[in-house]
Amino acid sequence: MYHFYLMNDMPEHRYFLFHKPINMVSQFVSSHNVPLIGDIDFEFPEGTHAIGRLDKNSEGLLLLTTNSKVTRLLFHGEQPHKRKYLVQVINTISQETVAKLAAGIAISAPDASKYMTQPCEVEIVEKPDNIQTLSDKPLHKNVTNSWITITLTEGKFHQVRKMVAAVQHKCLRLIRISIEEVELGQLMPGEIKEVSHEYFFQKLKL
Repeated sequence: MYHFYLMNDMPEHRYFLFHKPINMVSQFVSSHNVPLIGDIDFEFPEGTHAIGRLDKNSEGLLLLTTNSKVTRLLFHGEQPHKRKYLVQVINTISQETVAKLAAGIAISAPDASKYMTQPCEVEIVEKPDNIQTLSDKPLHKNVTNSWITITLTEGKFHQVRKMVAAVQHKCLRLIRISIEEVELGQLMPGEIKEVSHEYFFQKLKL
């Protein structure tokens, strides 16, 4: 038996793009005294939650929605979805090192074993103009650094940080700049942009 619903009878979910600042936890509630998404000056509808997470020290694009099905569709479906990260590392990174990262590299797993990362896209880039310098983490004038982008479809065990550490580069900043075709764009830290159902599903290829 088929059930037909008028558009007005269907629940209207809402979708948001959020630029998570550094030092904020990707949650609305916590038993610890930490900065939370709910602390920002925005009235979220009931049932809003984050899709996936960025750890406290990471920044960038975080998707929020009232639609509980999105997490399963995005992270547990048959089709893998790309996430792109902008990464600042100490010292000048070489093309040889970039090739090693792109080919797949062994990182530590929680059970003390080694995990070989899948091949991914890695590129040396200039720091984008819209990425602000963190005033509380200035680099010494003699310290060199590089910016790279890493685009992958998996996300295991703080993977990006461990990948750059495996090639002897310390990760200074980790900023997620896109998930599929949904981009951080010009959103500043702490800013939110609401998008339509159609935009959200089309850009995420769901």
